[in-house]
Amino acid sequence: MNIEKNRNEDSMKLSLAEMKQRLEKIYEGGGKKAIARQHEREKLTARERIEFLVDDMASFIELGAFAGYEQYEEQGGCPAGGTVAGIGYVSGRQCVILANDQTVKAGAWFPITGKKNLRLQEIAMENHLPVIYLVDSAGVFLPMQDEIFPDKEHFGRVFRNNARMSAMGITQIAAVMGACVAGGAYLPIMSDETLMVEGKGSIFLAGPYLVKAAVGEDVDAETLGGAVTHNAISGIADYKFDTEQDCLRQVKRIVSRLGHKPTAGFDRIATVAPSRDPKDIYTIFPEGNTRPYDMKEIIECIVDGSTFDEFKADYGKTIVCGYARIEGWAVGIVANQRLVLKTKKGEMQMGGVIYNDSADKAARFILNCNQKRIPLVFLQDVTGFMVGSRSEHSGIIKDGAKMVNAVANSVVPKITIVLGNSYGAGNYAMCGKAYDPRFIYAWPSARIAVMGGDQAAKTLLQIQVAAMKAKGQEVAPEDEQRLLNEIKGSYEKQTSPYYAASRLWVDEIIDPLQTRRVIAEGIHAANHNPVVGNMSVGVFQV
Repeated sequence: MNIEKNRNEDSMKLSLAEMKQRLEKIYEGGGKKAIARQHEREKLTARERIEFLVDDMASFIELGAFAGYEQYEEQGGCPAGGTVAGIGYVSGRQCVILANDQTVKAGAWFPITGKKNLRLQEIAMENHLPVIYLVDSAGVFLPMQDEIFPDKEHFGRVFRNNARMSAMGITQIAAVMGACVAGGAYLPIMSDETLMVEGKGSIFLAGPYLVKAAVGEDVDAETLGGAVTHNAISGIADYKFDTEQDCLRQVKRIVSRLGHKPTAGFDRIATVAPSRDPKDIYTIFPEGNTRPYDMKEIIECIVDGSTFDEFKADYGKTIVCGYARIEGWAVGIVANQRLVLKTKKGEMQMGGVIYNDSADKAARFILNCNQKRIPLVFLQDVTGFMVGSRSEHSGIIKDGAKMVNAVANSVVPKITIVLGNSYGAGNYAMCGKAYDPRFIYAWPSARIAVMGGDQAAKTLLQIQVAAMKAKGQEVAPEDEQRLLNEIKGSYEKQTSPYYAASRLWVDEIIDPLQTRRVIAEGIHAANHNPVVGNMSVGVFQV
């Protein structure tokens, strides 16, 4: 057993080392030369601006660091989607912060930049959090304008959200520290207050070169749309400052005066650390996501005092449900179980499969949490719903639909952590991205796909071999093996947490030891927005 625990720990630590190595590269943005150029212009980088702004960088939770990872290689890459973003505390208030990274293609917007900005605005709207924009962007990345400009979830949606948030009473503050061009010029002006740095910040619909081409006028950037122009002449901006630091200090002062609003009233008491060492997670979670383990041991490492009140403990054992506290917040936990059970016919490995009784139990528990106004935490390690004639005859689709219905219609906040496998309809039932979790995180061990790599590769292989044989081609065993390896390699890449995080299917990849913190901060954020109405599940088959 100790050998297995050591193997598990080594595997997780190796994955974390790989994650940190990739993050270090991402944190360089456009590279060391681009950062040096930024400093030569007496400008801070996006990360330096955030560090100066927040009360404590250790409390800042970055979101979307892997956005765009290994995408746009032909364009030179787009680290972190060209935007550094997350949730942090400014003057003691929890805020959403979005900072353009000027070192990445002059802060230009790639398709993933738009998606990331929209996701952060969605978080702000769902949780009624103030938004701070640190603007320094050249606008849309023109070579890819067709993928970022015209559609519903593209660039223009950002300004639509500015208007919607304003109507919702959500404070938005824009600090313009560099270029703010074309359509992007609307973002600061649609914010509540606009701050500009003299000699650095500029706002205009068209820059000097385009103005010359369009109307023949010769004008420099500062005269056209600099801080003096917009504070003294157009009246568009509200404040101007000599330095970025002075500008950021004013942002802090503005936030410090924000009024307090009614909360959702989620229950919280004094925080108690888990009695079990959280580092035990490293030894419990299995290498390769294949061997059984007890999810309740993972829960003991996460919850206050390692105390977990299990709901229907002897029923539907492939899903564990129960009440606990995380950093004092009351939570309802829904988690997949992968134990080996001893039955009359021998041993049965659960393997993260959802059976009829498990789906039924989970649906009922979700209803209970909504009734009691308790936020839900989903811990995913699921290979899907049980298949076969016995399950079908027992109505697995009906019971699965019941659980999906409950997840979809839940009105309390949902926070999802993908620990291991997240396959097929199991991803949906356990509150995957399509089911609007307030926040969704993945461990480095996460795998997200329609099915497991082995099953998918064999299925795709059968289809390819059948097609080849239909054309009269002979397929030798060694050719089949080569094809299988190629398919499996490609599919495995698509199931990795980096592939998911690059496309923002998850908000961030985290060290398992951060799980308590991100859940607690997520509930704190959700508590800013009162829950409206009661849960209604609509029509489903009982």
